[in-house]
Amino acid sequence: MTTAFTPSDTTPLMAEEPEFWEPSAPEPQEAQEARSAQEAADQDPVTDDQDDDQDPVTDDHDPVVVRDAREFGVYARTGGWAFALKVARSVRPGGQPAEGTARTKVSAKAFAELAGCSPERVMRYYRAWDTAADDGLVPQFEVLVPGEDVELPDADVWLSYYASRNSASSVRGQAISAAAEAEGIRPTKALEVAENPTALRAAILADPGTAQAARGALLDRMKEDPALQTEMARAIARTDDLKKAVANEAKAADRIGYVRQIVEKGQIKTPAGQTVEAPAEIRAEAERHLSLLDELEDSEEAGEWAGEAYDTVKNLVAKAVEEDPALRVQERRTRFYNSLQKATKVFEELTLDEVMEEDIYEADMLQRLEALQEAIGTCISALRKATTAS
Repeated sequence: MTTAFTPSDTTPLMAEEPEFWEPSAPEPQEAQEARSAQEAADQDPVTDDQDDDQDPVTDDHDPVVVRDAREFGVYARTGGWAFALKVARSVRPGGQPAEGTARTKVSAKAFAELAGCSPERVMRYYRAWDTAADDGLVPQFEVLVPGEDVELPDADVWLSYYASRNSASSVRGQAISAAAEAEGIRPTKALEVAENPTALRAAILADPGTAQAARGALLDRMKEDPALQTEMARAIARTDDLKKAVANEAKAADRIGYVRQIVEKGQIKTPAGQTVEAPAEIRAEAERHLSLLDELEDSEEAGEWAGEAYDTVKNLVAKAVEEDPALRVQERRTRFYNSLQKATKVFEELTLDEVMEEDIYEADMLQRLEALQEAIGTCISALRKATTAS
């Protein structure tokens, strides 16, 4: 819906628009007044084209009151566009040529002095109109003359163009505005939240839904912010409860990954570390458990389900290894090699030079080495006998 705004011929500018020109009024209050006025207008609309002679309402009330009601109705329908029009048709920012109809226009500074507000506020309305003109929503400045009326957009689109906060023009504010537009919300909403982190903290602490939204936003930001990743990791590592929770979730994720690998790759990993093709029975059981895990809600605890799936599949893997003679032999051979490699590595790490230099020798050390030597000898003899027998 569009509405033509007709300024009063009897009332000066300052008296017409106290809501706009009061210098001490905070910007968010303007938006709130616009929305409140819109709601009032929706409940009791005022039409400008009614004949006053046939309207008992205008006949029964003071003309000044009627005029104020008319102008309130215009503002309720158009919001800040009514005031932006005054700026657009009267202001010629410095640097623009004063030619033709622009000769009667004044600078933003002069207009602000006449209005009793700051030039910055005037220019915010000027820029809002300029952006809307680029979108074809309102006429360009050049075709407007002081006192001219034009069709104005609806009030509900005003906040999409008007940046009421100084932070909106900063690099930070522009980034917040761009992110808000990408999410499909008004930039003013996001800027208001960013300017009041204490209120954001209170909402997160009090409301689970807000906390959930904040969690999702932090996770998304951490994907592209290594510094934030480090800060969060450090905070978790320094908090015992969080550290335990992370360890439990990591354990559950590993177990789910074990089951998922069987389903997606068709392979099992034996207790000794071998990777072999998964039997059909094991793969079917893994698919069943994985489908149950994937159906869990984000809020549901997956640890118990993951543990059950892992234990079930692991027991089936161990059973399959024992029932396959060739696989059982290879499994034991692999386990023996793994143990031998570990023992060899540990023994190689012993630094005999320190024993001589630091005088750390004790009788128990020699006894342990002698026992180890005997065990190694026994093992060697057993292997030699097995080799001869084979």
